[in-house]
Amino acid sequence: MSRIIKVGTIILLTLTFTSCQDLLNQPPDDAVTSEEFFNTGNDLEVYTNDLYDVLPAKSVYIDDASSDNILGVSASDRLKGTRTVPTDRGSGGWSWENLRKINYFLENYNRVDDADAKAKYSGIARFFRAYFYFEKVKRFGDVPWYNEVLDANDEELLNKERDPRTLVMDSVLADINYAIDNIPAEKQLNRITKYTALILKARISLHEGTFRKYHDIEGHEKFLEEAVAASGELINSGVYALYTDGGPDQAYLDLFARNNQDMTETILAVDYEFGKRTHDLAYRMTAPTLGRWGLAKDLVNSYLMEDGTPFTEQNGYKTMGFYEEMQNRDPRLTQTTAGPDFTTYGSDQREPVNLDITRTGYRIIKGLPPKGPQWGSGGSYNDVILFRYAEALLIYAEAKAELGTLSQGDLDMSINKLRDRVGMPHLNMAEANANPDSYQEAMYENVQGANKGVILEIRRERRIELVNEGFRWDDIMRWKEGQIFEDPINGIYFSGLGAHDFNNDGDADVYVHDGDASGAPEEVTSTINTNERPLTNGTSGNLQLFDGGSFDERRDYYYPIPREDLELNDNLEQNPGW
Repeated sequence: MSRIIKVGTIILLTLTFTSCQDLLNQPPDDAVTSEEFFNTGNDLEVYTNDLYDVLPAKSVYIDDASSDNILGVSASDRLKGTRTVPTDRGSGGWSWENLRKINYFLENYNRVDDADAKAKYSGIARFFRAYFYFEKVKRFGDVPWYNEVLDANDEELLNKERDPRTLVMDSVLADINYAIDNIPAEKQLNRITKYTALILKARISLHEGTFRKYHDIEGHEKFLEEAVAASGELINSGVYALYTDGGPDQAYLDLFARNNQDMTETILAVDYEFGKRTHDLAYRMTAPTLGRWGLAKDLVNSYLMEDGTPFTEQNGYKTMGFYEEMQNRDPRLTQTTAGPDFTTYGSDQREPVNLDITRTGYRIIKGLPPKGPQWGSGGSYNDVILFRYAEALLIYAEAKAELGTLSQGDLDMSINKLRDRVGMPHLNMAEANANPDSYQEAMYENVQGANKGVILEIRRERRIELVNEGFRWDDIMRWKEGQIFEDPINGIYFSGLGAHDFNNDGDADVYVHDGDASGAPEEVTSTINTNERPLTNGTSGNLQLFDGGSFDERRDYYYPIPREDLELNDNLEQNPGW
């Protein structure tokens, strides 16, 4: 399998600076000159290999633990509302190293006398610049736009103010369109292609379109239309399809747990290999002293029944025990969290219930490879998906719904394909709009209009399909629903102290106590001390783990700029409220 690899080139050895001023104008004093390096198509490939550092890797599977989807050992600062202004220049995400690398390439690639290579690799470089600036705008809003390597004496540009979000995002759109037009239309698992550029454009455009719509910034229609066009082009190309091997009860689990990705659904993945490049995600999912990740109760409640009706319309849903609540649900639920009959990937032996490795009781198994050495510290080598076809289906449906142009046919070619994979009933647009789900309504207060019901269902589908893939925080930001983070995050419900049978086999699996576990049956494999993990009603209720944070609507949709960067450039202004 080919790999996303970092090829360190001599020409980049000195590009290790952190501040915007130092970095954007620093000449590569010790490097080979552009005349010596930019001579062949291979030189362009070698240089752009180093730009893959712009992309995340395993971090996409960690980000949800700082949202309302997943709670780990403790709540993050951004979830609690306790973020602070960083001090050091270039910290807190205000770093420009990768931009300088990209712009240096774009100033010099034309020296090569190879038209095909120039088109392809300049397209890849502009893909990365689009990605770079998309991440900056999501984090900070207005940012300075630079499309050149700055001269050390250019004080005006070095000390410029932030450019408007609208200008920057128009430039991002121009970059990603150039990438689509110039990168070859080929399938490669670990390399940027035209299809990667299409899915990135769809992601960027949906985010910007909905952010503008819900934050009252003009021009949202243009970006939503671009999202429809890009995702529609990818869908209609027929190049990718949903991964369905193993059927409704296995395919979704297999997609993430298998060691090696293929190009059925996966558009771009980071390759990990035993003995060469590994990660620690399985360790975070299984170590009682590290991640202790668990799904939030309100997320578990959002999974539909297998007949397509809301779980939250079931009588007594709030006081259902674990075994009962897991019955007859969307199959993705027990392919994301360990159900009553959980077996580790590749095994047919039921795994003992273990609540010591999950704060909420709903342990994460999405992306968990086979039990064994891969569960050790730094031992995992299953590939990490960065872009997949399912996202295009979700983007297409959401963008059309937000534009008010969605039809049942659109749902059938998008959301209902996802439901087909797991054998779930189709989403009916007319029924959804006629009867908006009250549980989802309470979650998303800003959704209004004739398409309210179907937008709520598309958001449900997105949350469930993409959980633990790093989308949730950004989704809440673009929908302007930050008040969600003020709600408590709870876990599994227990009817009282004592023994509980989690898999309905007649044997106790969990013993809940208030400090004295001496009465636990010998077959119990997990204990809950309510002094450490309280129950909402004292001796009964849900695990009460996080009482909710604070969210400042005026401030918290953006991150702060570091103090030293503000001191270096008098024209920079801090984000409101910071």
